Amino acid sequence: MTMWTSPRGPGVLVIEPMGNAGRFLVEAADRLGVRLYAATHKDVHDGYPDWLRTALSGVCATDLTDTPRALGDMAAFCREHAVAGIAACFELFTPLAALLARRVGLPGNDPRLAHAARNKILMGEAFAADGIPAPRWAVAHDAVEAHQVLRERPDGLCWPLVVKPAEQGGSWGVSVVDGPDRLGDAVDAARRYTHAQPHGLRLDPRVLLQEYVPGEEYSCDTVVASGVAYPLPVVRKDTTEGRYRVETGHTCPSGLPAPLAAQVRHTAARAALAVGVRNGIAHTEVKIPPGTRTPHVIETGARLPGDSLCEVVEAATGVSEATAHLQAVLGLVPDTAPHRADAAAIRFLLPEHGGVLRRADVPGLPGTHSELCLRPGDAVPEPTDSTCRIGHVVARAETVGRARALADRAIARSRVEVD
Repeated sequence: MTMWTSPRGPGVLVIEPMGNAGRFLVEAADRLGVRLYAATHKDVHDGYPDWLRTALSGVCATDLTDTPRALGDMAAFCREHAVAGIAACFELFTPLAALLARRVGLPGNDPRLAHAARNKILMGEAFAADGIPAPRWAVAHDAVEAHQVLRERPDGLCWPLVVKPAEQGGSWGVSVVDGPDRLGDAVDAARRYTHAQPHGLRLDPRVLLQEYVPGEEYSCDTVVASGVAYPLPVVRKDTTEGRYRVETGHTCPSGLPAPLAAQVRHTAARAALAVGVRNGIAHTEVKIPPGTRTPHVIETGARLPGDSLCEVVEAATGVSEATAHLQAVLGLVPDTAPHRADAAAIRFLLPEHGGVLRRADVPGLPGTHSELCLRPGDAVPEPTDSTCRIGHVVARAETVGRARALADRAIARSRVEVD
């Protein structure tokens, strides 16, 4: 691992560090002796938590939704502060990060492909062009067109289908539809997301109608440096059933047989390269249909993972994804070699219904730690996407089975009251 001891080490400009992985970037920068700068909106910066404010060496206040202005402001900032790397922590700004890196001559992703890591329609086209196994899909602007497309499509997309916004994350607006009667409501729900908050970034209003792939779900992150892919361990993903597939937890390692895990890692690396990742990291989600050994890529994003997966992977393997990401954007060979062979699992504390949180208690079992993101009196959204989470538990153990059992036990003994 390359380290800098000077307090004036290399600087990295992070385009919106307020995302889920922001705290891991802060920790990694401290390890590496890297100065972190933020590019954001003034009003968004005003709402930053104290730990993020104090970790930053400076802020470029701009309008990230105005690409020409943002590029001009950030390029001038990079020259003034001798910035040596560009990173995006907010998925929807990854194309902007690629454009900025190209403008200032720093390692970055391919701007010609970068929108495919943000827009799921362009992503599907990129996967098809590179022959990457992925679900079949169609596009609709509204419910009427969705019904028409499904009637007229020659290859006959079958039920169930996954309906999702062309641009969004966190399972927002995503639902599994088992027949035509619910298609209209699902399309309308996906079309609600016209702008991404808190920046007000305009989103593609189209809706993706995606073939439902049965089977277990996994994720695999890939660090890419100078176009060379370094796949990280495969993680098992657990979700609820039914119309809304909300993540209930993740486990590292995945428990897959070694040859199949290697195939997932290879496929994830191909997906990362297909959407233009050349210097950075990608988070890829796959499903493996029963009776096959072929991972199908559901989607990929050119960013650090959410869901505290950085913590889970590091607890199990010793690999800091955020450190490797910073190394890649600085033009260095990333440190991705595991030096620990434990297991870790995260489980999310989810409500049965929305309302107002009255109580949330998580037992402090040995080998676990927990964190609550809502407090009594806070509003609890309906359990249709990741915003409904009340907190989480992370467990570390010697084996996958023990880590999963420990995390499950802590969640089972937790107490949640929502009125």
